[in-house]
Amino acid sequence: MTQSLLTLLSAAIWWVIYSSAIAVVPALIVWLALRWLEKTPVVFNRAYLASLVWTLAAVLMGGLVIAAQHGREPGQSIFVLPWMRASLVVDMVLGAWLLWWMVPRIDARRVKPTSACMAVALVMVVAMIVGTAIRR
Repeated sequence: MTQSLLTLLSAAIWWVIYSSAIAVVPALIVWLALRWLEKTPVVFNRAYLASLVWTLAAVLMGGLVIAAQHGREPGQSIFVLPWMRASLVVDMVLGAWLLWWMVPRIDARRVKPTSACMAVALVMVVAMIVGTAIRR
């Protein structure tokens, strides 16, 4: 019982630590994209916070999808699975909503939903390129 609890606590701590380190790259992409799209400076720490929450959810969803893939042949693409594609859609919608809801401009107004969607699309393109390059 104690070892299971410690293992779960350790996994949760490492999940937060790795996600916070990974969230820096999407935060920079989001901040630069929103600054360019909105033509007004946006608050970086809120972009990082939104990216952190988004990354925590993405890592959790990705882990669940990979765990659900258990038992398939190793060479098969993960994007063949319908729940992987569904989790990507949910992840993108969640990211756009978090950016729209959490990231203010300097003039204290929210960013436009179209700008949040474009920032999410840019992050996903970079993630797909990096993921494809690492897989090879």
